[in-house]
Amino acid sequence: MYQVSKRIFDSCFSLIVLVLGAPLLLIIALAIKLSSKGPVFFVAQRVGKNYQTFSCFKFRTMYVDAEKRLLTLLQDPEKRREWALFHKFKNDPRVTPLGRFLRKTSLDELPQFINSLLGDISVVGPRPLSARGSKEEVKKVLGKFSDEILSVKPGITGLWQTSGRNNVSVKRRQLLELRYVRRRSFLLDLRLIIRTVPVMIFAKGAY
Repeated sequence: MYQVSKRIFDSCFSLIVLVLGAPLLLIIALAIKLSSKGPVFFVAQRVGKNYQTFSCFKFRTMYVDAEKRLLTLLQDPEKRREWALFHKFKNDPRVTPLGRFLRKTSLDELPQFINSLLGDISVVGPRPLSARGSKEEVKKVLGKFSDEILSVKPGITGLWQTSGRNNVSVKRRQLLELRYVRRRSFLLDLRLIIRTVPVMIFAKGAY
């Protein structure tokens, strides 16, 4: 029953956000287009339920030559270790000034409601990981409970996103994702959606 109601909720909630948020989406799209060269959207491969990959939609927050800049950054052993573990940098020079704002407020993730509408992800669930690495690398980030965590669809928001995000350790993230999977319910989903709003406004743990 929960799975059925969750899917119906995901579809309805995502449609409402996309329709009511259309003016904001258009403003962000125009700002991206005017502030830097490149497409408005960025499509990344993410790991979903049962390790299946999907195309995840986001507003572009990086310069178009981000891949070239990444190769230069990875020459630094410290940066290489950080990338191997998180597939991101805390102070990423590849991110545009507007992109930093969009990331801080999580506005860059609004297009993911399209993914939710399509059924790739849920509104609430574990955070989807980058599909750049191997299955072994994914397991390294999620720990020994990776199979259990990835037994459900990832989400746009969740327990990790509302509990400190990038300010929490890898181990803490594993426990938070696992806790959600084991305790998930419609009531918990609603609570996490409500908790997401102040996290976006105050940009807690975002970079």
